[in-house]
Amino acid sequence: MADKLSNGVILEQLKNGFANFELVSSPVPSISIPNSQPCPTAFLEYNSHRFFAKIGPPLGIESPAMRKVERYSIQRVAGDGRCLFRALVKGMAFNKAISLNPREERENADELRMAVRDVICENDKERHQYKEALVAITVEESLKRYCQRIERPDFWGGESELLVLSKLCRQPIVVYIPEHEHAKGGWGSGFIPIAEYGAEFRKGLIKERARKVVRLLYSGKNHYDLLV
Repeated sequence: MADKLSNGVILEQLKNGFANFELVSSPVPSISIPNSQPCPTAFLEYNSHRFFAKIGPPLGIESPAMRKVERYSIQRVAGDGRCLFRALVKGMAFNKAISLNPREERENADELRMAVRDVICENDKERHQYKEALVAITVEESLKRYCQRIERPDFWGGESELLVLSKLCRQPIVVYIPEHEHAKGGWGSGFIPIAEYGAEFRKGLIKERARKVVRLLYSGKNHYDLLV
């Protein structure tokens, strides 16, 4: 059994937002600071049973991605609503040593967006090959409403579109956040991977070469840039 954490450590976890909670069916010792005034114990009552919070290990320990900081250069992408598609187009072109002018970048980005629309909105047979994307879409809105919105050139792409495009383009994609955003106001200059799509294409499949990863930076408010 793991050693019991000291009150000081527990309070520090609570302060920094790293504490993990679980419900137990019997009271546990209260958490208090020595020489401080006692605080009322918070609990939930249900059918005359009381439940108390128990502190677990810090959440960060359970997330390998959050322990890894990587270094890249940022290639900025226009924030016109197409940023996810633009960043992906730029990344795939970069991996093939192809240079795109602004018009080509915009047109190719719109082609990716419409490819997602064709798969999800126009093809009943293909749509069911992207169940994860369908779940992500319909959590917040109806499929009909989604199909109306994705027609617009300023449609903001996100996880649903990455789930589709990683398979459709057979492209491994890793999404990062800035280290300083994860550190809550820190000054780190690296990037932390938070999600990966199309990982199976990194190694290549039968009769198919391995694909280079496209690295996207998600930062601020729903904006994507490219990392190279």
